[in-house]
Amino acid sequence: MHSANLRPSTAGGATISLPIEGMTCASCVGRVEAALRKVAGVGTVAVNLATERAVIEPSGNSDIDRAALVAAVVKAGYEVPAQTVEFEIEGMTCASCVGRVERALRAVPGVDTAAVNLATQRATVRGGAATEALLAAVDRAGYSGRMTGGASGTQAAADGLASARQDAEREALRRDLLLATALAAPVFVLEMGSHLVPAIHRWVMDTIGMAPSWYLQFVLTTLVLVLPGRRFYVKGVPALLRLAPDMNSLVMLGTLAAYTYSVIATFVPALLPAGTVNVYYEAAAVIIALILLGRFLEAKAKGRTSQAIQRLVGLQPKVVHVLRDGLFTDVAVDAVAVGDVLQVRPGERIPLDGDVIEGDTYVDESMLSGEPVPVRKTPGSGVVGGTVNQQGAITVRASAVGAQTVLAQIIRLVEQAQGSKLPIQAVVDRVTMWFVPAVMVAAGLTFLVWLAFGPAPSLGFALVNAVAVLIIACPCAMGLATPTSIMVGTGRGAELGVLFRKGEALQSLRDASVVALDKTGTLTEGRPTLTDLLTSPGYERKEVLAFVAAVEAHSEHPIARALVEAAEREGVERPATTGFGSVTGMGVYAVAGGRRVEVGADRYMRHLGLDVVEFALAAEQLGRDGKSPLYVAIDGRLAAIVAVADPIKAGTAAAIAALHRLGLKVAMVTGDNRRTANAIASQLGIDDVVAEVLPEGKVEAVKRLRAAYGAVAFVGDGINDAPALAEADVGLAIGTGTDVAMEAADVVLMSGSLHGVPNAIALSKATIGNIHQNLFWAFAYNTALIPVAAGMLYPLYGLLLSPVFAAGAMALSSVFVLANALRLRRFKPPLLHDQ
Repeated sequence: MHSANLRPSTAGGATISLPIEGMTCASCVGRVEAALRKVAGVGTVAVNLATERAVIEPSGNSDIDRAALVAAVVKAGYEVPAQTVEFEIEGMTCASCVGRVERALRAVPGVDTAAVNLATQRATVRGGAATEALLAAVDRAGYSGRMTGGASGTQAAADGLASARQDAEREALRRDLLLATALAAPVFVLEMGSHLVPAIHRWVMDTIGMAPSWYLQFVLTTLVLVLPGRRFYVKGVPALLRLAPDMNSLVMLGTLAAYTYSVIATFVPALLPAGTVNVYYEAAAVIIALILLGRFLEAKAKGRTSQAIQRLVGLQPKVVHVLRDGLFTDVAVDAVAVGDVLQVRPGERIPLDGDVIEGDTYVDESMLSGEPVPVRKTPGSGVVGGTVNQQGAITVRASAVGAQTVLAQIIRLVEQAQGSKLPIQAVVDRVTMWFVPAVMVAAGLTFLVWLAFGPAPSLGFALVNAVAVLIIACPCAMGLATPTSIMVGTGRGAELGVLFRKGEALQSLRDASVVALDKTGTLTEGRPTLTDLLTSPGYERKEVLAFVAAVEAHSEHPIARALVEAAEREGVERPATTGFGSVTGMGVYAVAGGRRVEVGADRYMRHLGLDVVEFALAAEQLGRDGKSPLYVAIDGRLAAIVAVADPIKAGTAAAIAALHRLGLKVAMVTGDNRRTANAIASQLGIDDVVAEVLPEGKVEAVKRLRAAYGAVAFVGDGINDAPALAEADVGLAIGTGTDVAMEAADVVLMSGSLHGVPNAIALSKATIGNIHQNLFWAFAYNTALIPVAAGMLYPLYGLLLSPVFAAGAMALSSVFVLANALRLRRFKPPLLHDQ
C-alpha cells in the first residue's frame, strides 16, 4: 500500500489510495465510488474490485480530509483496514523520552496504538494516521524521525499486511467451505436424493421417516446459515436496510426465503395452502456451499493475478553485506543509507541501486528489461537493485535506497496501472449500479407471475423460481471482468520490460493506427559511428585511421569524436600533431607525425586540387545508405574515403516488420535532411517520413499523422521528445533499464530496444480482447440465464432451473472470468529477445 494511504489530508492536491475491505461485486464498487465522490475536495474516484483499493484524485489543489474518506466508506457499509507503520527515531536517551514520543504519537488523529522501543530506536504505530503527521508529532516532541523501508519504503510492509489479510481470508473461506459442504451434503442427499432416486426415497421413509428427515434437514441447514453462511447475512442485511443491496443481499434474500418457507412447512404447515407443503432446505444449504466454493476459487485466482507485484517485491534481498568499521557485516536492507559501501558476491542479487567501485562481473538485468543477455559491469558502471550478479564479486556504493530505487519505481508504476480504470469500465459501472435492484424487481415479478398464473402448488413454484433469479444474477463476474485482466496484463508487461504508467494506455494503445518513431536514439543508437573506411592503393587502413584521429582529436564536432573513438576501439595510436586549423564549411588540417593531413568534404578536396572520381561510386552508395562521406588527403594525395553515420539499432528492422504484421502504419519523425531520412526509411520499410523537423515541430508532425491515419502512438527517448509524447494518443518512451520516471510517456520500454513496441501493442490487443471476452461472458451469461431462472422455458419444455444449479452457475461465471484473465500470464510476445 502506498504511503499516501496514511495521509489524513492531501498536501497540495496529492492522490490518496485507500485499501477497502468488504467489496464483493460490481455494485459494491459503484456504491463506494458514489460515497467517496460526496466528500469535499474529491475530484475523481476509481475503485478496483480486484485490488480492493480506491484511488482518489482531488479537484485542483484541494486538500481532502482522509478521515472524511474513511467515514464515507464505513457509512457505505465497507471498511478501511488499519495499517502498521514503522519508523526510526533519533535523539531518545531514556524512558521518559519514550513516554514523551508515545504520548505525542497517540495524540495524532487516527492512531490506534503506538509503541516506542528505546533499544531499537524505533516506533511502531497502528491506525490510519498520515506518515507526515506522525513524523511532525515526533518533531514537535523534540526528536527526529525517518521512515524505514525496503523495496518501496513502507510499501513492502504494507504489501505484506495486505498479503497476510488475503491469506487469512482465503483460509477462512476454505474453512467455511469445508464446514458448509460437510453440513449441506446430508441435506442434499436426503431431499434431492429422495426426489431423484426412488431407492433413497424408500430408504428414508422406511428408516427415518419424512418428519424426522425434515427435522434433521432443519438442524443441518440452520447450522450452515448460522456458521459458514453468517458472512452473507452480516453484510447483506445492512446493505439492504441502507437501500443499497449487493450480491450478499441477493444471497441473503434467496437463502432466507427458501429457509423460512421450509421452516413454516416443517413446523406450522397449516399456514400454507393445500398442496404447497414442501421443504427447500437443500436449496438454502447447497447455495451457501456453492457460493463459498466460488468465493474461495475467486480468492485463489485473485492471489495469482497479483503475483507479478509479489515477484517484484521479492527481488530485493533482506540482508546486505555492508562495510562497517573496515569489515563487511550483514545488516537488514532497511538499515542501509545512501553512500554505504556494499559487497555483492557471485550469484547474489544486488540489493540496492549503486555504482561499482571495485570488481568486474556480468549482471543479469532481465528483471528490468526482459533481455536475457548479461551486461558487463566494471568500476564506474551503475547497477540496479534486484538484478543478479553472475560471476565476480563486486563492491558497490549505494546511490538510492527505499522508495527511490528503480525497483521501487517499477513497483509503483505497475501498481498504479493495476489500480486504474479503463474507459470501457465506465459503461460497466453504470450498468452494475442498477443491476442488483433490477434483479430484485425481476425476482419479485417472477414470484407474483408464478403465484398468479403458475400450476399448483403455485406458491412453491413462485418461491423456487424467485430464489433462482436472485441467485443466478449476482454480478460478481461483472466487477472482476476488467480489473483482473488489467492486473494480469500489466504484470505480464512488467516481466517483458514494458511498463504501463497508466492503465488507460492499455486501451488507447490497442486503438493506435500509426506508430510514429523518432529517429535519433530510437531507431538509431543516437551517436555517430565510423561505418566505412576505403583506402587508395598504397595506404593501410590503420595508418590512415591514425592520421585522421590525430587531426580530429582537436575538434569537438560529433563526427570528429566518432572518428577518434573508432581509433581508440581498434587500438590505433595517434601520432603527435602540430599546426591544427580549419577551413570553414570544408574541413580541417594538421601536421601529424611529420605528414600533412587534410580531412573534409568533396569540395575541400577540389579546393586542394584533388580529384575524387576514384571514389565516386562508393560516395554515391554511401549517400544512398544515409551516410556522410568525408575524404582524407595525406601529403597532397587522396588517401581514403571515410563514412560516418548514426547506426540503426539491432532489431529495429524486425520490430518494424512486426508492427506491419500487427496491421499498423509506421512513420519516422526526424530533424535530419530528407535524403538521409529517406535512405533509412527505405532500408527499414517505413511507410511515411516527416523529415527536417525541429524539436518543437514534432507536435505538429503528430497532428498531421493523426489527420492522415488516425490514433497515433509516438515512440521517443523521453527527453527531447516530451511534447510529442504528450501530444500523441499514447506515448511510449524508450528507457535504458534505469530511467523509468518518464513523466511525459504513458508506456516505458525498459530494454531500450524497439522490440518492446510491437510487444506492448500486442499485449494491449490481447488484454483488451480478454476484457471483451470477460464482459461478454459476465453480461450475456447473467442476462441470458435470468429468464431461464424465472421459468421462461417451463411453458414450452417443462424445464425449471433449480436454485442449486443457479448457485453453481453463478459461481462458475466468476471462476470463468478469472481463469480467462489468468490466460494472459502465458502471453507470448511477437518478438522474442533472441530475434
